[in-house]
Amino acid sequence: MGDMVSEETEETRTSTSTTLPAARGARAATGDPMRTTDTSLSAGRPPGAPTRAWRTRLVVVGIVLAALNLRPAITSLGALLEEVRVDLGMSGSVAGLLTSVPPLCFAVFGLAAPRLARRFGPGAVVCAGMAAIGAGLLIRPWAGGTAGFLAASALALMGIAVSNVLMPAIVKRWFPDRVGSMTGLYSMALALGTATAAAATVPVTEALGGDWRLGLAVWAALAAAAVLPWLALTRERGEATAARTEAATGGAAGGLRMTRSRTAWALAVFFGLQATAAYITMGWMAQIFRDAGVSAGTAGLLLAVTMAMGVPLAFVIPRVATRLPHQGPIVIALGLCGLVGYAGLYVAPAGGAWAWALLLGVSNCAFPLALTMVGMRARTGAGVAQLSAFAQSTGYLISIPGPLLVGVLYQHSGGWGLPLALMAALMVPQMAVGVLAGRDRTVEDEATR
Repeated sequence: MGDMVSEETEETRTSTSTTLPAARGARAATGDPMRTTDTSLSAGRPPGAPTRAWRTRLVVVGIVLAALNLRPAITSLGALLEEVRVDLGMSGSVAGLLTSVPPLCFAVFGLAAPRLARRFGPGAVVCAGMAAIGAGLLIRPWAGGTAGFLAASALALMGIAVSNVLMPAIVKRWFPDRVGSMTGLYSMALALGTATAAAATVPVTEALGGDWRLGLAVWAALAAAAVLPWLALTRERGEATAARTEAATGGAAGGLRMTRSRTAWALAVFFGLQATAAYITMGWMAQIFRDAGVSAGTAGLLLAVTMAMGVPLAFVIPRVATRLPHQGPIVIALGLCGLVGYAGLYVAPAGGAWAWALLLGVSNCAFPLALTMVGMRARTGAGVAQLSAFAQSTGYLISIPGPLLVGVLYQHSGGWGLPLALMAALMVPQMAVGVLAGRDRTVEDEATR
């Protein structure tokens, strides 16, 4: 934690915002490195009054618990999709729709997050989002029929969508000089939640008597635990007022037009292409290995290795990124890992399986890098919220066709040559827009012109 406190991002070194000098002055005056005086969160206190250390630590706990809940609703269902489909009498097309619903919901519901945050405060919205996740996970196994299952899933995904968007903004507001460390912690927790739900859902279901309903519903308990710290934080008065004040003074609420910012567009396309690669990997990589003669168990283990790479690297990459004036070199390095991995899957999918799984796991860590750049490309918490909503909503819309197109190419070509060529081809524009998004500038310089 001490190293996290000392980290200073490139973005905050060059920003003209007064938030960081105020925070530094407060730490120097109090001698408490965990305290900050982000004025957007100090409504109701005298100017310069430090935020209490326990409150800052509670925010850290809240961020970690929230991040753990942002993927189990999806990966737990993937582990039991066949049982759910058979028991509810779903057709193959409806079951396929279930796998396409998450990015669509993230795109649609994520757009509402900044407006909700200005009205109620970002902490209150995340608290409600965690409650929605818990309610959706608890209701959907017993919703009765396919329509009810889809509606309850959408409720959980709505909570995930608004929390997805607001997490970078909350990190920016509470930890303006530790964006890299806190984004890394958040990304690592997200990857851990993803991998844990994928690996543990089936064993937990078997331990509960083999009932898939219990195996899916058990993850509601994790969401309920995440409600508690955010509920405690939002009980303090003034958060919504502070959010509106910051939006007004920072100009992000009405003055920023993200469609006019080249940086915002570059981030959105980069986010969409990296999400496309991630969804293709999660959906098809195990099948590529199985078609090459790898056993089903080993193929699943290889996919787990790819996903697990995100846990340590999601913490390291954001910390490195915030120390660089330009994140382009990291974008290029991750992209090259992906290109080598795809080439290896084409040339020797079984012979070098472990190497390709590791390389693609590294390449998929473009996700925490994208989140870090969102936090660095705007000056205020409100600006980050608006940029995050634009980049993630646009990006998830871009990602929807990718996995479906890979399936079509695989079906019509009868092999993996064309799908792998598509994956490699998409990596080239991903690197190009990532380099543009990594330039040292903020959307306020472009979107207010």
